[in-house]
Amino acid sequence: MYPVISLFSGAMGLDLGLEQAGLDIKISQDIDQWCARTMAANNRQFVHGDIRQLVANDPNCSFLLDPSGLKVGEAFAVVGGPPCQPFSTAGKRMGTNDPRGSLFMEFIHVISIVRPRFFVMENVKGLLSAAINQLVGRGDGPLEPAEIAGSVFEVIKQEFSRLGYKLVYGVLDAAHYGVPQFRERLIIVGSRDNENVFLPLPTHFQTHQNSSYRWRTLRDAIEDLEADPGLYATFSPERLSYLRDIPMGGNWRNLPSEVVRTAMGGAFQSGGGNAGFYRRLDYDQPSPTLVTSPVQKATMLCHPTQDRALSVKEYARIQQFPDNWRIEGRLTDCYRQIGNAVPTGLGIAIGQMLIAVANNKAVIKTRRTRGTSVHEQLLNRSEKP
Repeated sequence: MYPVISLFSGAMGLDLGLEQAGLDIKISQDIDQWCARTMAANNRQFVHGDIRQLVANDPNCSFLLDPSGLKVGEAFAVVGGPPCQPFSTAGKRMGTNDPRGSLFMEFIHVISIVRPRFFVMENVKGLLSAAINQLVGRGDGPLEPAEIAGSVFEVIKQEFSRLGYKLVYGVLDAAHYGVPQFRERLIIVGSRDNENVFLPLPTHFQTHQNSSYRWRTLRDAIEDLEADPGLYATFSPERLSYLRDIPMGGNWRNLPSEVVRTAMGGAFQSGGGNAGFYRRLDYDQPSPTLVTSPVQKATMLCHPTQDRALSVKEYARIQQFPDNWRIEGRLTDCYRQIGNAVPTGLGIAIGQMLIAVANNKAVIKTRRTRGTSVHEQLLNRSEKP
């Protein structure tokens, strides 16, 4: 009833969430061989290949439309997250971030041909502030348009608007949607038919009188796996010796003062919070954002009570993959696929929003009183001094 085409699907976290909301993933796509093997292991219909080559060889997108059984205009949605590396604000910030030279344009091309009712694009929040030309070794003088923070996103909005889609966008934190993890992602939603799309409203909160609506914690997700965590990466003996001194919820700041400089190495002089160094997680908080490896020095993800890294099985729980979902590959491949995924809880919220908009059930009509709704009266009243 709600057929979806998924691009850059990865381990299919977003796809699974959309399905749980009631959407039907007809076809998925990814270039990564291990993601393709994960899709195959879970009996999913997919296209394996570089989207640039696929589009170049078949600009009419029959490689997606034919196996999905869809014609132009019939897809309920096209969803995906074009790889974010070109838009990263980390590192040396050199070169160009122009999205017109990135995989974003293949995402645009598919939408222009398939003409779905909606599209959903997810990406890193740094996309909002990235400049096309980064300021590296630049002299004085007024900024060029391409050097202004946010110029990347201006191009993206122009490209989507050129297709005639109404846009809403913003940064959502997965913890607000029942995910046991703080994970901020930029979500862009488009409507072909000028429908009143909106960003899904939060369903979970740090404080709430009903425990069902509070943030989900790491304990909720993984405590039952303590006796059987499955495979996990190992910390070096040196790092593990320091981690043993860290209490639950702590990090390098909890180390004895006489060993901090040695433990931190060059990072000791770098300044900043460095919260990920020698970080032991807190069972009673959502997890920090999962990274593609839990044993890197600056982004350690040590188990709350055991002296080890989070396991692959625990990673999958935090991202809300079903326990029977198979992730294929070596240990590093499994961590990478899961760490790059969109949590299914966020996908559920997005899918529910799309269905509500499509069925015109996203808003309750307010009672009118003397030509002004009760809601409008309350808003007007609140604005008075």
